[in-house]
Amino acid sequence: MFESLFVSSTTVFDMTSFLICTGTALLLGVAVALFYMYKNIYTKGFILFLVLLPAMVCVVIMLVNGNLGAGVAVMGAFSLVRFRSVPGNALDISVIFLSMAIGLSTGMGYVGIAALFTFVILLAGMMVRMSPFGNENPCERILKITIPEQLNYNEIFDDIFEKYTKSCELIHVKTTHMGSLYKCDYHIRLKAIGSEKDMIDEIRVRNGNLEISCGKVTAGKEEL
Repeated sequence: MFESLFVSSTTVFDMTSFLICTGTALLLGVAVALFYMYKNIYTKGFILFLVLLPAMVCVVIMLVNGNLGAGVAVMGAFSLVRFRSVPGNALDISVIFLSMAIGLSTGMGYVGIAALFTFVILLAGMMVRMSPFGNENPCERILKITIPEQLNYNEIFDDIFEKYTKSCELIHVKTTHMGSLYKCDYHIRLKAIGSEKDMIDEIRVRNGNLEISCGKVTAGKEEL
């Protein structure tokens, strides 16, 4: 079951083996695409890519099997494609690597190993996604406050933060409106969920009712 369909490392293979390997790669690609679609935002183009990528890699590996020069050329082509692509988030890159692993294993004839490996990886991924393991802390927020230039942002809100937050860190400051205003970004952890409004109301009194925003910490955390 876990042996290769190809008896030797040559470029000669029969049509039955070719169809079995390619068909298995396509089916496993569909499984990867279904996993990616579960509770995730996606485009049809990327789903089509996930379905077809294992089969394309599979055919390439079968064609270059035993040919060192062709293998090096294909590796260089994959490198060019990688550097011309837009960086994705962690899940995007993970499913792409999984699709390529499926293509590599089926292209070498190990369809049983490819199927078992895909099942184990997708099962583990589904269990993690359905469990609370790795969930974001619901109390973490990014707080953005605009204040007049005459206020000292280092200590003006200390008592408010002590009242409503477990921790507070000033992560970014920039000037705006020709230096007449400061925009301060804080990474905070609330003591209680739902206390944002009371905290913002007290901050508005200090900053002259200038712009304030409070949102979840999500941007950039999933990029690789």
